[in-house]
Amino acid sequence: MNKLLWSAFALSLLATASHAQETPAAEVAAGYSHFHIIKGLTIGMDGGSGSAAFNANDWFGVVGDLGVYHSEPCCVDLTATTYTFGPRFSYRKSDRIVPFAQALFGGSHFSTSYNGVSGSGGNHFTFGLGGGLDIAFGRSGKVALRPQGDYFGVRVNGSTISNVRLSLQIVYRIGRR
Repeated sequence: MNKLLWSAFALSLLATASHAQETPAAEVAAGYSHFHIIKGLTIGMDGGSGSAAFNANDWFGVVGDLGVYHSEPCCVDLTATTYTFGPRFSYRKSDRIVPFAQALFGGSHFSTSYNGVSGSGGNHFTFGLGGGLDIAFGRSGKVALRPQGDYFGVRVNGSTISNVRLSLQIVYRIGRR
């Protein structure tokens, strides 16, 4: 009976260790993003975003995110850059589908040009709240498709400008934790 209990205990530890090995040590993602200013100007901007995440364990990681978006609504050439970082919380019940939520903090920069005259909107505190879903391809699970949505708040002159970012990215998973 004692051997049976020790065997069951050892198998449960091995099963836990093998599950923990399925968590990637890091993830790199890049793809298309639509950044939409929904308060004030109501401008849609297209561009790209990318991120790098380092996973401390199977549910917690730290992510850095960079996005660049561009639009030319009605004679105004507008470019926005967001640079944020923060915690990411993942739910890894399956290697195939991994939902996550994140809270990002950092900054943004907006630059404009009107009739050939350039101006700058300066750097502003920016925060993002959102999440997504990683859907793995193939047997190895090293590559995944990530649909993602984030709310971005940009603080300008004491008020918050609301923005929404919708992204579709390709994720490459590096190593195992």
